[in-house]
Amino acid sequence: MAAAGALLMALSPATAARAADDPLLDRLTDIPGLTVVSETQGTGYRFFVLTYRQPADHRHPGQGSFEQRLTLLHRSETQPVVLSTSGYGLAAAPRPTQTEPTALLGANQVSVEHRFFTPSRPAPADWSDLNIWQEATDEHRIVGALKTVYPARWIQTGGSKGGMTSVYHRRFYPGDVDGVVAYVAPNDKINPEDAAYDRFLATVGTPECRAALNEVQRQALLRRDRLVPRLEAAAAENGWTFTRTLGTADRSFEMAVLDTAWAFWQYSLLADCASVPAATATDDELWEWIDGVAGWSFYTDQGLEFYWPYYYQAATQLGWPSLKFEHLRKLRAYPGLYTANSSLPKELRRPHNPVPMIDVDLWVRTKSEKMLFVYGENDPWGAERFVPSRRDSAVFVAPGANHGANIARLNPADNAAATALLRRWAGVSATLAPQQALDLPFDDQLGDRRRLP
Repeated sequence: MAAAGALLMALSPATAARAADDPLLDRLTDIPGLTVVSETQGTGYRFFVLTYRQPADHRHPGQGSFEQRLTLLHRSETQPVVLSTSGYGLAAAPRPTQTEPTALLGANQVSVEHRFFTPSRPAPADWSDLNIWQEATDEHRIVGALKTVYPARWIQTGGSKGGMTSVYHRRFYPGDVDGVVAYVAPNDKINPEDAAYDRFLATVGTPECRAALNEVQRQALLRRDRLVPRLEAAAAENGWTFTRTLGTADRSFEMAVLDTAWAFWQYSLLADCASVPAATATDDELWEWIDGVAGWSFYTDQGLEFYWPYYYQAATQLGWPSLKFEHLRKLRAYPGLYTANSSLPKELRRPHNPVPMIDVDLWVRTKSEKMLFVYGENDPWGAERFVPSRRDSAVFVAPGANHGANIARLNPADNAAATALLRRWAGVSATLAPQQALDLPFDDQLGDRRRLP
C-alpha cells in the first residue's frame, strides 16, 4: 500500500481519486520493483505502461540494474495471460494492441521489451550481458511477479525473433507458462550449415519469379557506377552516414542489393512477382523497386542503430543466413559482407558461439512440450524450422504465406487444430467464443522491420 500511496502523489487529482479505490492498481504497485508509468482505459480493458527493475547480470544481481519496459492489457484477473515479445523494443509511446492468442483466448496480455533495446538498457552497458539466458531470466522474474495478480494459466507467444525468444524462455524455465505459440521462428542451429536457405531461394515460388529477382540483383550491381552516387546523394540530402557500421556507401549499396530477394519473399506474396522490374528497367525503376523492398535507408548508421542488439545476438548466439549468391559471384565487391557483424560498429563485433543454439534445438526436439509452431510456406526465415517433441506439440505451415503467417492463415483443419490446442492449454472452453476487444489493433509481433527475424 505504501507504493500505491507514492504513486497517488504523482498522478493527476482525477486519476488519484480513482486510484484510491482501485484494488488492481494497489496490487500492481505493491509488487517490488514494478512501477506504473501510465494508464489508459478503453471499452472492456485497461492498459498500463510499466517498468520492472532487473539486474543487469542475473548471475551477479548486486552489480547494477536497469528498468525494463513492459505493458499490461488488463481484462480480468481471472482470465488467462498471454506473455508476448517481439524480441525487439516496444514502440516509443506504447499503445494497446492484442496478439492473435490474446484475441482467441479473450486474455490479458503482458508485452515485454527485450533487454538492450532502448530504453531497456543498462548504463553503462556490458554487452556480454545480452544473451538468451539473461533475457529468459528477465521474463522469468516478470512472470513470477505478475502471477501474484494473475493466477490463471499463462501462454507465451512471439513472432520471428519474438518466437525465438519464447522458445528460449521455455527452454530455461519450462514451468513458467502453460504453453507456447511461436510464430515464424527461425532455428539456425548450426550457423555455417545454411544450405537450407539457398535451397529455399532456389525452389520458392515459380522459376520465372526467381529468375526475375536474380536479374534485379545482377542489374543493380552492373549499374553500381550509377546507383552508388545516387545513394551518396540521398545520404547527403537525408543526413545518412555509413562510417559507424558498414563503412561506405558502396558497401551499404551492396548489402541492400543482396537483401532484395530475401526481403521480397519475406513480406511479399507470389502475386507480387508481377511487380519485379525487367532487365530492361530504367535506373529510376530499379532504384524505386529496391527501395520499396529492401530500403536504401536501412543499411545506414541511422537505420541500423536501433537493431544493434539484434545483430549482436545474431553474431554471438542466434546465427544468421549465410547465402552463397552464386549468380552474383563475379559482381560482388565484398564477398564476406553478408554477416551479422557487418551491421555492427567495430566495438560490438564478436565471434560466434555455436553451443547455445545446438543446446536449444536438442531440447526442443527431445524434451519440450506444449509448443505450437506456425510457419509461412514462402517465408525464407522458415527454411530452418524448430521441430518439437511429440509431447502435446505441433508444427503448422500456412500455405502461400510469408513472414506474417499466423493461425488465421492456416487451412481450416489446421486452424481448428491449432486453436483447440491453444484453448486447451489455456484452460478455455472450446465452445467459449473469444472475447475480442474490437477497438484494439492486431499486433503481429514482428517489430518495425519485418524482414529481420
